[in-house]
Amino acid sequence: MAKKQRKPERPPNPPLAETGPVDVLVGIPTYNNARTIGHIIQSVNAGLSGRFPDKKVVILVSDGGSFDGTPKIAAEARENFGVIVQSHRVNPSDKISTPYHGIPGRGHAVQDMLEAAERLDVSACSILDGDLWNLSTDWIGELLDPVLNGGYDYIAPYYRRHRYDGGITGTIVYPMIRALYGKRIRQPIGGQVGLSRNIIREFLKDPVWNTDTAQYGLDIWMTVAAVIHGYRIGEVHLGGKRHDVRNLPADLSTMLTQILGSLFAIMKDSRGFWEEVKGSESVPLLGKRSEAALVPVRVDVERMRKAFFLGLTEFLPVWKGVLSDGVLEALRSLDSEPGSGIDLPDRLWARLIYDFALAFHGKAMTPEHLLKSFTPLYLGKMASYIMETQTLDDPAAEGKIDSLCSVFEEEKPYLAVRWDRTVE
Repeated sequence: MAKKQRKPERPPNPPLAETGPVDVLVGIPTYNNARTIGHIIQSVNAGLSGRFPDKKVVILVSDGGSFDGTPKIAAEARENFGVIVQSHRVNPSDKISTPYHGIPGRGHAVQDMLEAAERLDVSACSILDGDLWNLSTDWIGELLDPVLNGGYDYIAPYYRRHRYDGGITGTIVYPMIRALYGKRIRQPIGGQVGLSRNIIREFLKDPVWNTDTAQYGLDIWMTVAAVIHGYRIGEVHLGGKRHDVRNLPADLSTMLTQILGSLFAIMKDSRGFWEEVKGSESVPLLGKRSEAALVPVRVDVERMRKAFFLGLTEFLPVWKGVLSDGVLEALRSLDSEPGSGIDLPDRLWARLIYDFALAFHGKAMTPEHLLKSFTPLYLGKMASYIMETQTLDDPAAEGKIDSLCSVFEEEKPYLAVRWDRTVE
């Protein structure tokens, strides 16, 4: 019987310093992603081989201290391109307050990746989440091709999502980015990005990297920085997005605190820009729209409604120091009878968000105390949006988000005229 031939052993992955000139760097921050990292690297390999066979590529996995074998699996998953695995800095505070996206020290990981890209003088770089189940072979090409061949500097993802998935983005982050910075970027915290050499250098010059914003709001910051510095921005269709369920956020309050804290901190630093912005404009949407089936999202409107009215009782002393008299009175006038539903109008919601931004700016109370009180308000708005859209088709439901954004733009003077009156 013939002996089974052993596959030849592959040479070890070279250290970063020995890779030589590189065209593209793909960075993947990881933390306990053993279930997904092999699939991700294989998909990246296939996508790059198919779209850019003549490019020299390095896949850099930056790990935050995994204990499930993620670095070993990553190192063994390479096919056509070298995979370099390294550790990034994780501060003790990152371990105590793990970011909602599950990567302790993610800001340090991305900083390391961008510094590596600059040292290698790459033409383009892509950052990918390490916990994606459905990253297809097309994604990496869709993110990088506009940078390599289309003259774009920043490519954001445009996902096909269930109308009740990504509620924080749809009801808070997207309307705020659009109203303040004037660009209609639907997924400003989408996780996957394509970056040019020039914007990488711009990002690395900024002092953001040792701040909480880099750890908890880096995607928002990169989006805003790309707008402020005038780089060419585009979005690309990527279809659906499905994370490993073990990495999904379990604490809504912590997620809201981190996202809102980052968004409001960026507002304070960029006031000189956003106060001049009037209206908004779309950015190019590239690629083909996906018709992939959407993952169902279960919602409990009555539970959300009860949480809102309970918060109206428990957090009323806090909200009295945050919300304007008109906003607070409008909230207290909402019908609290069981089964009555809830209708939280868009204009009231916009002013409410702006009131919280003003309170954060003016340091009316500690940021954590302020932002922890926000969760019932968000649940109330989501309950209102669900009730408003439950009989609509998807385009009409998305139209409601577009209308909400327009209201944020219209109400922007409410924020601007109060900003300077708020004592910092």
